[in-house]
Amino acid sequence: GARRGADWSTVGGAECGARGRACAAADDGVDDEGDGDLTSVPSDAPDDYRGLQDLKEKPALREKFGVKDEWLFPFEPVAIIDVPEYGPLSAVVACEKFGVKSQNDKEALAAAKADVYKKGFYGGKMVCGPYAGEPVEQVKTKIKDEMIAAGVAMPYSEPEKPVMSRSGDDCVVALLDQWYLTYGEEEWLEKARRCLEKMETYNDDTRKSFEHVLGWLHEWACSRSFGLGSKLPFDPQFVIESLSDSTIYMAYYTISHLLQGGVDNMNGQKVGPSGLKPENLTDAVWDYVLLGKSISDANLTASGAAREVLDMLRAEFMHWYPLDLRVSGKDLIGNHLTFFIYNHVALFEEENWPRGVRTNGFMMINAEKMSKSTGNFLTLRGGIQKYSADGIRFALADAGDTPEDANFSLKTADDAVLKLTTFVNFVEEGMSHLGEMKETKGFYEEVFESRINRAVKATEQAYEKLLFREALISGFYDMQDALGQYRVACGAATQQTIGSMNKELFLRFVRCQTIILSPLCPHTTERTWELLAESGMHGIDTSVLNSRWPEGGEINEDIIVSAKYLDDIKCNVRVKVNQLIKQKAKKGKQAEPAVSDKKEHLKIFVCKETPEWQNFVVSVLKSGFNAETKNFEENIEKKVLATIPADMKKKFAKKIMPFTGKVRDEARGGAGSAAFERTLPFDETKLLQDDLDLMTSQLGFNQITILGSDEAAEEDVAIAADALPGAPSFLIC
Repeated sequence: GARRGADWSTVGGAECGARGRACAAADDGVDDEGDGDLTSVPSDAPDDYRGLQDLKEKPALREKFGVKDEWLFPFEPVAIIDVPEYGPLSAVVACEKFGVKSQNDKEALAAAKADVYKKGFYGGKMVCGPYAGEPVEQVKTKIKDEMIAAGVAMPYSEPEKPVMSRSGDDCVVALLDQWYLTYGEEEWLEKARRCLEKMETYNDDTRKSFEHVLGWLHEWACSRSFGLGSKLPFDPQFVIESLSDSTIYMAYYTISHLLQGGVDNMNGQKVGPSGLKPENLTDAVWDYVLLGKSISDANLTASGAAREVLDMLRAEFMHWYPLDLRVSGKDLIGNHLTFFIYNHVALFEEENWPRGVRTNGFMMINAEKMSKSTGNFLTLRGGIQKYSADGIRFALADAGDTPEDANFSLKTADDAVLKLTTFVNFVEEGMSHLGEMKETKGFYEEVFESRINRAVKATEQAYEKLLFREALISGFYDMQDALGQYRVACGAATQQTIGSMNKELFLRFVRCQTIILSPLCPHTTERTWELLAESGMHGIDTSVLNSRWPEGGEINEDIIVSAKYLDDIKCNVRVKVNQLIKQKAKKGKQAEPAVSDKKEHLKIFVCKETPEWQNFVVSVLKSGFNAETKNFEENIEKKVLATIPADMKKKFAKKIMPFTGKVRDEARGGAGSAAFERTLPFDETKLLQDDLDLMTSQLGFNQITILGSDEAAEEDVAIAADALPGAPSFLIC
């Protein structure tokens, strides 16, 4: 509801009864504010405590303000509130915690004050007076009411900090009548909290911000006497202020096309398809259309609207409501978005309460604030001309998913143009070689198909959560990575060899990539969709916008892990070869040929049985792991060293901590409890033997031999001993 009050008045009094008055002087005066006679509370106000201490510690300051010693030195802070984490003398503890040494430490004082006041209000309890033991949050209201009733105080409202107009002038609050919305009323607040509890906020920080605002928001001045806005219905001399207005306008959107439809009727001057005029839209009509309240024949006649037309509007509203998603800036959580929740729960039944809110921060360019004065800005038109519409959309998706400020990277936008062009060129080239592509499938086709299916599933989940950066990672980068590795594996890495790909998988990849990328880059994907249509592929409509989400196929995680195992080995070998080349070059010897040229012999040693010391480390890590939080108990590394047998520690001293760190990071990084499972889902030796021909070709060795770590020759034992399950060692001969 709304209440009327005054903007200005004065407040005085004490929270638990004054034991006398003390004068607290500041080092610097302020010209534009009047001074007041306040009850000093140095126990709970860091500013007051530091003011008291500064006067005690600085004789010159006492002399400056004419403060006598007997006014200060008999007095110490008196406990009135017990504050969580701070105790009964919160100001004293807070000044020590934040390093406040004097009133001149303004930033530290502000931080101390904010923390103490927040925890004191929401968690503090009175320790003196008639309300001892009661929560501060409840007691403040009681004391305020008592003081007003006693005539020693009157309520007033003022800005919490100086307000500047857009012209740069200081704003002052005028003495005038005002209307307030009494947000925070018990029953209304309970509904708002229930609505928030069921809402999808897409981020815990957003939910916590709403909860915080619902905790402190009680009254809001909702009217003003000038400016644009809707007239206050019950007091038309006022207009509704902008943040309080338009909190349920989305309900109007559900029927706006019937009331003022047409691109040439945005201002509603013409009668829309429903034939209704403004004078037909009475309160009774709105109550029926939006709230479902019955409309009597008399009210229907008075409105001049036909019942079948109102039924059509009602059906349209019910089709679209409740609101699935509201997207806005995080700075509006403290007012407009919370009002949006309050007003919906006040007007609509629970089935029509909003279902979701997603908030965002501001936009930065290259990790710096946008500013015309520094030239760090980009207009929409300029961005499209330079990077194309899809390049801009690509970089925006990459900018971030959280309520934190998003970072638009110009390099990402520039790179996106090349990446998207490369994708289109690949599709065009592939379509021209369809007749050459093979029909058979092998190991790497299975890997490629599983990675496509996994990317499709992950991208769908990301879109459902409105995580566009995650969708870009899984729906483009992961897909392109899967394509690149498959092309290398099947010998189709160049345009000339693209015909080595599997035809069915090529077409499925292009179709899936096109569809899952289309929400982010619709123009690029429209072109690749046209290419699919030209190929005669079954089920391709005229536009990608008419397509359905790709059906998810089987995801064989074991085969994906197997492929990664092989890829990691090849990568490690290449790194080692390049290191040897650099080492020989430093010694003045001629460098070996490039990695792709033929080299001699590569021996790969496979660990067939998990060493005892590894099993011990894993058991200790597993015992200290929380599967829900994916974290370990404190100092888990020290626990490993403290419990491992001495002989084992001595023998494997150089290996224990690196292995501990590897398993720990795997568990934290997403694998969870699976990191402790040391049994691989494949036979390492068989997998390597099956891939031997391709590996020999890719790495450029004359010979590659696969051996068990227990089969190593005497001169190779040291290298073979480094092999771990899933991480073989190798020797370049």
